[in-house]
Amino acid sequence: MPFTDAERAYLGSQMLGRLATIGPDGVPQNNPVGYRLDPATGTIEIGGYRMGATRKFHNVETNGNVAFVVDEIVSTQPWHVRGVEVRGHAEAVRDQPPLMPGFTGDRIRIHPRRILSWGLDGQSQGIQGHDA
Repeated sequence: MPFTDAERAYLGSQMLGRLATIGPDGVPQNNPVGYRLDPATGTIEIGGYRMGATRKFHNVETNGNVAFVVDEIVSTQPWHVRGVEVRGHAEAVRDQPPLMPGFTGDRIRIHPRRILSWGLDGQSQGIQGHDA
């Protein structure tokens, strides 16, 4: 498992992240997405209602370099933010069991290469990074 205990706990407590992909024309695209962390493989699994027909899915088919961020503002007084960024290689996979009812069997699977986190479990607000 490439994630620390604190990163796994945080990712498991959230429901929404943002996935950045690169289109065939080289232009980045960023979308809010639902996800889950697969504890058996250490991958991030992203599904949707029409996943196989989306631009992000087709972007991943063309170029698998992605960044995925889950973050939040915990408090403004005092300022406390926390989050996890995953940089890695994604694959567009079809005919999988749907992640949630109503989702298709198409999904994006992210294999982490670099993981950055901040503000988790009393960490300083500085960014903590490690290779997956």
